[in-house]
Amino acid sequence: MAKNKTGKQAQSKKERFIAVAREYTILILIAFFVASSIIQGSLVPTGSMESTINVGDFILVNRLAYDFYTPRNVPHTNLRLPFARWEWSDGPEKGDIVVFEFPGYQGNLEHTDVQSWVKRCVGVPGDTIVIRDRVLFVNGKEFPIPANIRYENKYSHPVTMPDQEIFPRNEYWNTDNYGPVVVPGKGEEIKLTTENLYRYEDLINREYGKRVVRVKDDKIFINGKETDTFTIKQNYYFMVGDNRNNSADSRVWGFVPRDKILGEPMFVFFSFDSSIPFSNFFKLLGSIRFNRIGKIL
Repeated sequence: MAKNKTGKQAQSKKERFIAVAREYTILILIAFFVASSIIQGSLVPTGSMESTINVGDFILVNRLAYDFYTPRNVPHTNLRLPFARWEWSDGPEKGDIVVFEFPGYQGNLEHTDVQSWVKRCVGVPGDTIVIRDRVLFVNGKEFPIPANIRYENKYSHPVTMPDQEIFPRNEYWNTDNYGPVVVPGKGEEIKLTTENLYRYEDLINREYGKRVVRVKDDKIFINGKETDTFTIKQNYYFMVGDNRNNSADSRVWGFVPRDKILGEPMFVFFSFDSSIPFSNFFKLLGSIRFNRIGKIL
């Protein structure tokens, strides 16, 4: 009898342990989903927003600024998760500094790595973007100049020097002389021709999540059906870095769709020289920029 009693006690302890472990696992998962849907820490790896946001700044991102959504990927990995999103705002406004998931370069359905990028929103749905000799115009009016705007090149690239990587491809533009480009908006019906299809091909393929655009005998097919129109399914935004000569932004790879918007940066909570390897701990410690910690963005 004592043997059975001991066995039952061991079984009971095991069951209690499993039950407690299950409860804590559920709590941890709930905490992860809630916390990662509210706030996010992000290290800035490039100088596209210098000197507004510097390389090595660790920023806190308000992920509730525009929407509420569950985590999109396992932290610090490229493992994407199915996510739900609830919109409660009209999205970014012109002038906002925005954190978003990089949608990919021209010709890509989706970027291979899950990366959070930060730029300034200069165009919302319906806006016409034009740049002439570095001066940015939105709907014919000069866009307000950011306080920390920066140009690393002494002179602007003339109109006669097109950039092979400009968006959209095949345009005779560069980043200093650009446009006009109209930012697409949800519900807008685009008239498609074989001459303008290059402007919208990536957008259409990404909205379907697969390559659906095809041209045959001068006729346009989307998902197997011949058509000469396409209705935009979501809002898009035009993003540009404050460091205008050192920024891979919408002038190069295109529009940011609404479902890639992550939030807006709140402040710098830590800053250091990220080019110093962690193995050189004391030099890294000495590079901490105390004057940037707490900087409101």
